[in-house]
This record gives sequence, C-alpha cells and structure tokens, in this order.
Amino acid sequence: MKNVIALIGSATTSSTNHKLMEHIRSEARNTFQVTFYDRLKTLPHFDPQLSLEHPPSEIIKLRNLIHNADGVIISTPEYVFSIPSGLKNAIEWCVATTVFSGKPLGIITASTSGTKCHEELQLIMRTLMANFTPETTLLIQGIKGKIDGHGVIIDIQTKESLQRLIKSLSTLIGTDSH
Repeated sequence: MKNVIALIGSATTSSTNHKLMEHIRSEARNTFQVTFYDRLKTLPHFDPQLSLEHPPSEIIKLRNLIHNADGVIISTPEYVFSIPSGLKNAIEWCVATTVFSGKPLGIITASTSGTKCHEELQLIMRTLMANFTPETTLLIQGIKGKIDGHGVIIDIQTKESLQRLIKSLSTLIGTDSH
C-alpha cells in the first residue's frame, strides 16, 4: 500500500485541518496509508548555514519521511493572509534538497478565507517542483461552519470535494515513479 505523509499547518491537534486529515485518512484507508507528521512546532528555526552541511537530526528525519513517501498532503489554515510559520519553516528546511521534486502532492487550505495562503502555498510548491494538479488542490472557505463540534464534516460539498481530491491524488501517485 502506498504511504502518504500529512503535513498539517495548524499547531493544534484539535484544529479543523487536523480533522480534515483524519477524515482523509479514514476515507483513503483502502487506497493509501496516511501518516501524520506532527512535529512541526518542535523543528528548529531554519538556518541556511546548517541546511546542507549539518542539518539537525530532526530535519534529516523530516526530509527522509518526505523522500520515502509515495505522496504528501499539506492541509493548512491561513494565518494573517499567509502560511503558518511552522509549516513555512519545515518547507524552508527542504528547499536546498530535492525531496519535493516530482513528489505527488495534495494541497488543502481550510480557513475562513484562505485565498492568499492557498495561492502562496501553490507558488512555493511549484517552485520546489512538487507534482500537483488543480484536482489535487482544494480551498475550503468557511471551514468552521462545515465541521461540527465532534470533528465530523457536515457539509456534503466538502465531503465530495475531499473524495475527488483523494481519487485524484491516488491517480497521481499511481502514475508517478515514487
């Protein structure tokens, strides 16, 4: 079975983005295995001097997880019209490598608006040469009204959009050499 690493931009495990990834993990269980990477807030601040020659062990582990995965899903809120700092920091540690080059990628931005973050994240991941399509990207605006207090997605359109993303990412992974 294919392995997909989930990078969640929110620092809290009770976030709506975390709930979305739990939903995807459950829905995709017969298609691919989703492994949460939940250490973004423990990563050291990006240091370009250490990035190539002496990266911290936690950074090496993160890079290896991404490199060895069949695909990656990033699910994030928008913070002040941008990507949350923990997620941006993790991505910056990967810039000097090729871990995202050609890597099948799903991008979900789930927030009140999310437009700027969604655009920014796609630009960054395109720059890192990740392999994603419009069908493997999803902007979910007004997310708090689409998930109930127990973390269950109550909006039918959101459920259907997530199903399409799972199917599209699965296709992308299946046709990719990773």
